[in-house]
Amino acid sequence: MANYSAATLEQDLIQACCRGERAAQQAIYERYASRLFSICLRYADDYHQAEDLLQEGFLKVFRHISAFRSEGSFEGWLRRIFVNTAIEQHRKKHHLYPLVEVLQSDLEWQDEGVMDQLAADDLMDMVNSLSPGYRTVFNLYAIEGYNHKDIADILGISEGTSKSQLARARAILQKKVESAPHYAHLSQSGASTRSLKKASGA
Repeated sequence: MANYSAATLEQDLIQACCRGERAAQQAIYERYASRLFSICLRYADDYHQAEDLLQEGFLKVFRHISAFRSEGSFEGWLRRIFVNTAIEQHRKKHHLYPLVEVLQSDLEWQDEGVMDQLAADDLMDMVNSLSPGYRTVFNLYAIEGYNHKDIADILGISEGTSKSQLARARAILQKKVESAPHYAHLSQSGASTRSLKKASGA
């Protein structure tokens, strides 16, 4: 059985996986699992579900790896599989809770810089605390870079619903940031970190 190290070329690993070599599959897993698990955590309701998503995603990767044509980055191809896997799980689990459009008058977004006041890890914890619908739309738009038309097609909703769900998610996040115990201190000190607010701007 061949041995593969961290220095093994990506294309060599892909070709070996196409031949069904378990050592190459293990090498791919070890190389990308931590980054892909972060995707699973963003969409899952809890840590256990994220672990299930990770395993299911890699099963799909190795089942369809021969379909990768090297037309883009391999990691980008992996990310799409894992996002799609997470969305499929969302549809199955939350089909009784469809996303609905929120009236614009219900939305509150006032401070454009409020999310600049917390560290990225704190913000991601707040994102993960959102309800599944808000969290899914926010992740697809702000993190994965999909536009509202794409999100509407992926989730089977209207573009208006996607936009209003994103706006509601942003409003909820603003309130969470403002209620954080150390928000006032950070605001006074002028601390500024990577902003998810700017990433999620409509």
